Amino acid sequence: MPDFLTLTLGGLTNGAIYAALGLALVIIYRATRVVNFAQPALALLCAYLAYSVNRATGGYWLGLLVALVAGGVLGALTERVLMRPLRRSGELAPVIATLGLLMLLQAVSGMIWSAEPKSFPYAFDFRGAFSPAAVFVVVVVLVTAGAVLALFGATTLGLRMRAAAFKPEVASLVGVKVGLMLTIGWTLAAVVGALAGVLAAPPFLSPTVLDAVFVYALTAAVLGGLENPVGTIIGGFGLGVVLSYVSGYVGPELVTLASLAILVLVLTFRPHGLFGRGVARRV
Repeated sequence: MPDFLTLTLGGLTNGAIYAALGLALVIIYRATRVVNFAQPALALLCAYLAYSVNRATGGYWLGLLVALVAGGVLGALTERVLMRPLRRSGELAPVIATLGLLMLLQAVSGMIWSAEPKSFPYAFDFRGAFSPAAVFVVVVVLVTAGAVLALFGATTLGLRMRAAAFKPEVASLVGVKVGLMLTIGWTLAAVVGALAGVLAAPPFLSPTVLDAVFVYALTAAVLGGLENPVGTIIGGFGLGVVLSYVSGYVGPELVTLASLAILVLVLTFRPHGLFGRGVARRV
């Protein structure tokens, strides 16, 4: 039987990655009220850029920096070029647009870098049950989560972003630049998504490497309530551990099915998430 401690530590490492990508979804949702299904494709493109820089220069940290900058630029462009014209087109149009962008960017990535898996390095030594590379992933995600929590809970910018998302007309009347807040939200989310993409890429990068990760990240975000950064982090780490146990004790082929089953159960019995709060609406 697989070692319980090894499975737990491996689950925490994977859960950190799910939490990071889930956090990007939370930022977008809190700032714009849109679930961004193109998030894994944006992260994938940034990871490929990091791969190209790393291959040309041999520098992991330079590749990571390029990925983060590219993520910010892609996020801002996505909001300004694609999402802004759809702001008054109903709730379904932005979702369809992000699905279209997902397929487009995945196809473009495959055409540029091919579908063949590319070797992608770890930041540090990856050997051992809880290697330096795993510690790096967990610490970076926790620090990022703390920064996001501080942004929305203790800064004027975070308050303006939330006001622009929930009541754009009222926010505009009190001087909030709604368009700028939406752009900032997409930019920040894409930067966090790019970070998650680089963390999830090792040891091999391919056009579909983030597909399953996105399913798990979406599950983590739903577990957390979709707009609760703390809940998403807890959900990501918890989901990573649970799926690690499923893989080790039941079989790796059932991991995705287990994640989808958890997602369905949560949506059925706790639609607002384990850590979210239900909102009463007057009809």
